[in-house]
Amino acid sequence: GAIKTDRVAKDFNISDKNSLYFEEKKRIGKAASELIEEGDTIILDSGSTTMEIIKHLSGFKSLNIISNAVNVAIALADMKNTNVIVPGGILRRNSLSLVGSAAEENLQNYFCDKLFLAVDGFHLTHGLSTPNVEEAHLNRKMIEISKKVIVVTDSSKFTKRSLAVICPISKVDIVVTDSGILPKDLNELENAGIRVIIA
Repeated sequence: GAIKTDRVAKDFNISDKNSLYFEEKKRIGKAASELIEEGDTIILDSGSTTMEIIKHLSGFKSLNIISNAVNVAIALADMKNTNVIVPGGILRRNSLSLVGSAAEENLQNYFCDKLFLAVDGFHLTHGLSTPNVEEAHLNRKMIEISKKVIVVTDSSKFTKRSLAVICPISKVDIVVTDSGILPKDLNELENAGIRVIIA
């Protein structure tokens, strides 16, 4: 079913998000996985789109994966080729993510090659955003420890704003999205020096 998404602070349950733009998220997940290299240390943020990346990791021989998402950690549990690191924290039931000071402090002990970040809002002027303040703060820590920031988002998130700002778009290296992105948004991202991959 459809979900009205025009309220700034609305925080949808991940099970509701899973059914929205499902085909687009599948393609985005596959395209994003192609950016991963053997031996990488990556962060998989919580979100329905990052879950799609996991489906394409079985061919790797060695990966370190850091994730604050309980569902991501469970999905990776049977993959013997991955070293899974969960930073701990307080459970956010809506997103199945772990947030708070414990998660933030633990993240500071790591460096990683690539962050795959899912967002609820992607606004060219106002930046990336999410409904939860603690989640936004943790996302900023993820960005700090990452060499490359890759945003995975379906095109419906563009021009939207959520409650808590994560960062300006200047922190983003790559955006993986679907063909629904408007040409003007695509041009602005590319003019800002951001690589855009259309899945």
